[in-house]
Amino acid sequence: MSKQYFDTLQVHAGRDRSTSNGPCATPIAQTSSFLFDSTDHAASLFNLSHPGHIYTRLSNPTTEVLEKRIAALEGAAAAVAVSSGQASQFLAIQNIASAGDNIVSATSLYGGTHNQFKISFARLGIEFRFAPNDNIGEFEAKIDNKTKAIFIETIGNSDFYIPEFEAFASLSKKYDIPLIVDNTFGAAGYLFRPIEYGTAVITHAATKWIGGHGTSIGGVVVDCGNFNWANGKFPQFTNPSESYHGLSFWDSFGANSPHGNIAFAVKARAEGLRDWGCTLSPFNSFLIQQGCETLSLRMDKILGNALELASWLEAHPKVESVNYPGLKNNLNHERAKKYLRNGFGGVLTFTLKAAEKGNGGLPAGKIPDFVHSLELLSHLVNVGDNKTLISHSASTTHAQLSEKELAAAGIGANMLRISLGIENIEDIKADIEQALRRV
Repeated sequence: MSKQYFDTLQVHAGRDRSTSNGPCATPIAQTSSFLFDSTDHAASLFNLSHPGHIYTRLSNPTTEVLEKRIAALEGAAAAVAVSSGQASQFLAIQNIASAGDNIVSATSLYGGTHNQFKISFARLGIEFRFAPNDNIGEFEAKIDNKTKAIFIETIGNSDFYIPEFEAFASLSKKYDIPLIVDNTFGAAGYLFRPIEYGTAVITHAATKWIGGHGTSIGGVVVDCGNFNWANGKFPQFTNPSESYHGLSFWDSFGANSPHGNIAFAVKARAEGLRDWGCTLSPFNSFLIQQGCETLSLRMDKILGNALELASWLEAHPKVESVNYPGLKNNLNHERAKKYLRNGFGGVLTFTLKAAEKGNGGLPAGKIPDFVHSLELLSHLVNVGDNKTLISHSASTTHAQLSEKELAAAGIGANMLRISLGIENIEDIKADIEQALRRV
């Protein structure tokens, strides 16, 4: 399956076609538990010596199809679906880090991610050290013998910063620590495939473009199957597991196992999902799969709309500035052309001009009036929906950040964020134009 094109994989990867006269669509296995064939079969499932399902908190046939599909789209070894994008980051980090360890992260992050990293993980004794995205030297300066990973986003969910991926891959290789990339804005490989640049673990908010309809919350942790977890820095993979009577995840599921290198994914599921319970419901798995089947089609429309709207806003007399990697004068444009395939992303930000400059624009205080005057665009905090969405980042998604942190994330008080949908672009522009006129 991995040799097929993206458009084919998004429809077929992971489907169970082994049964005679079975359903074409993946059925919803809406059950808490699964029957055992025998007592021996039950025991083999619990000691991880035989594949299969025990309890939906751990795995489910409907969710398994989604996991295999996202792994195939990313070109990876395995995946574990979870209850949200935040849960995907939590599961990935707790799988490799303990109290006293640290992770070095970019500053250009989704606001909820920043809070999770800075505050919640700190309460667990795991320190996040933040470095400017464009300063690889500062990233390196923050690495020590307790550093367990480097974390970056494909397209920064604040300022749309696109990293120099080769530099981060080289840095992770130099210190023999995994590179973790949140590829939510990379649309499950349609825009960007992190594995091609040395990434070991990928996280996703499947709520966004993968699901695409704003109906389901979900996340995915992807194990690229290319990292040596037996390098001495991650004893939790090589030491006997207390949870499984001395089983070694690396010996049983590492590079030399018959399963291939899926030790990270197996441990994340067998210990992480089992103990933390951040499980994706079968019904949400089903809905996210339905969205996934049209991912490339929706993305093509969204990407076209985003570029056209960015160009239109850039030329508008009431707009101060536009941030979108697809614009030729954007700081990220050259890296976007280098790394992103099929387009430049589905989200942009823009800033309105202030009236005191004498140009007939809007002062910052008029932003609420402008937003409330929109009739087509939906005012809410999500991205990746089929509907075009608008929000004010400084007072919503990144409201908990300090002024200094907002500046580091590239977020201004006068800035509005738009996530493009699949509507006709002329209707989107007309709604924005009438809102500017009415204000």
